[in-house]
Amino acid sequence: MSKIVLGANQYGKAECRLVRIDRDTPRHRITDISVTSQLRGDLSAAHTDGDNSHVVATDTQKNTVYAFARHGIGAIEEFAQRLGRHFTADFDWITGGRWEIEQYSWDRIPTGPEGHDHSFVRAGDEKRTTIVTIEGPDTWVVSGLSDLVVLKSTGSEFWGFPTDDYTTLKETTDRILATSVSARWRYLTTELDFDKTFTDVRTIMLDTFATVHSLGLQQSLFQMGTNVLEAHPEIGEIKFSMPNKHHFLVDLEPFGLDNPGEVFYAADRPYGLIEATVERDDAPDAGRAWDTVAGFC
Repeated sequence: MSKIVLGANQYGKAECRLVRIDRDTPRHRITDISVTSQLRGDLSAAHTDGDNSHVVATDTQKNTVYAFARHGIGAIEEFAQRLGRHFTADFDWITGGRWEIEQYSWDRIPTGPEGHDHSFVRAGDEKRTTIVTIEGPDTWVVSGLSDLVVLKSTGSEFWGFPTDDYTTLKETTDRILATSVSARWRYLTTELDFDKTFTDVRTIMLDTFATVHSLGLQQSLFQMGTNVLEAHPEIGEIKFSMPNKHHFLVDLEPFGLDNPGEVFYAADRPYGLIEATVERDDAPDAGRAWDTVAGFC
């Protein structure tokens, strides 16, 4: 008979919500994040025997997140690495883990040319993300963004696709193209300015989406990834998940009205879902970087 054994495992505290206000100057800064800490190591006895002598309580992990924030957060990639190094250094039996952070954006309320010093407005649903994985001496950083909603009102076509008995979609040389971009990219180093790089990657994505005359969302996706990798040699690959947010022209003829591409019905489902990886053919092996990243993004 086969023997039943414990396989891969991890545990921790999920979604520790944290808001830090930096007050070192009269012009305050806000950092709004959610942190998930998960530990790995010599934890078999906790599962097989109920022996908790190696279980760093999830409440302790939560408290550590808040205590570390007292000394500043900085780039979320750096904060996640500081947490990881703490747990793997202070507890001999903890050999690695996974630290995931989502960051929520706030804009200054525009009461003047540079915005208010200490009043903010939430900047939509877009999130900045990172997942830091540590295993022994190795560290992998996968960063990204989600819910970046973009739309272009022209400059997009879709035609030349195969048809069969069930095809009703009409070819078009002028359509609305809209999507909600989720992307994650793997860094090849941990020695860089993460904030600056994130800002530039996001800018490249937006510029590419806006300026490329699209023959399909797949083409736009690939060009966005290509432009990011060409500009940033420190990134080995980038994965995208981009739903096609369909806009259908409303038939106004029953009301005696024309509709020259001005009134649309925005459908939320079903939707086309375009997903792909854009990568360097000579990128170093990903190791465990993607082990706990579900599917595409």
